[in-house]
Amino acid sequence: MNEQKISYLLYAAQDLTPAQRGQRLLQQCAPQLLALGLEGLQILVHDQDVKTPPTAPRMWGPKPFVAQVNIWLNAEQVLQRQRYEQVLGSAGFALHGWLVDEWLYTEYGENSWQTPRDWPDGSRSPGVVAITIIQRPPRIAQDEWMRRWFAWQSPMSEWLQPRSRYVRNLLTKAITPQAPAYDGIVEEAWPSHEQVVDKKKFFNASNNWQLVCNMLTMAKSVNRFLRMTRLTNVMASEYFIKTPAGLCRRMAWGDKSQQEKSI
Repeated sequence: MNEQKISYLLYAAQDLTPAQRGQRLLQQCAPQLLALGLEGLQILVHDQDVKTPPTAPRMWGPKPFVAQVNIWLNAEQVLQRQRYEQVLGSAGFALHGWLVDEWLYTEYGENSWQTPRDWPDGSRSPGVVAITIIQRPPRIAQDEWMRRWFAWQSPMSEWLQPRSRYVRNLLTKAITPQAPAYDGIVEEAWPSHEQVVDKKKFFNASNNWQLVCNMLTMAKSVNRFLRMTRLTNVMASEYFIKTPAGLCRRMAWGDKSQQEKSI
């Protein structure tokens, strides 16, 4: 697998409205990035169509961002990645970027909450996407942290919540100056605004007692591998501008035989 995913978190360097953010990224940056040549491009932006509050309210987490731009590059393009960064910077955004090891858990259409993707590149995905920065607590070793996240949190939350797509991005190397030492970025798609704001729907509960039990199960699990007070969560509209082909790894963490087959 020669393609490399890079994730950029964007911060508004200029005073832009949500509509202006979307317009600059989709109408200005996207064509310029495509013209440079790339294997895939995905834009997630907190624009005028986002009405849903964050799924995890921020306490003392990192500063909220306004967009995430994911690009997939071949080996030669990675060496020239500054060209792509210049496009985003010239549109009025400051950015942090990382090389990413991407692990897709659920794709659209793989559960009952969303039909398979039938919308074309360039169109807004239905529903809304939550983007969450996560950091590994220093007290937890890397392998144990991965086990808790991949082997327990991922399947448990899949069962517990109406999530239509789930991507886990491990940040392997910072590639922009002063990029923070974050450990991961999670992308979670939800089928509708109502599925997020209605707590019984969000926690897949049929009554108040089940709601409390499911909320406690989720809180206990998250606390086992994250610092909840250090989470930053931003809701976004999702656009696949150029869908990458077969670049995600699907196996469970720790299955080395499957890892070897995927490379």
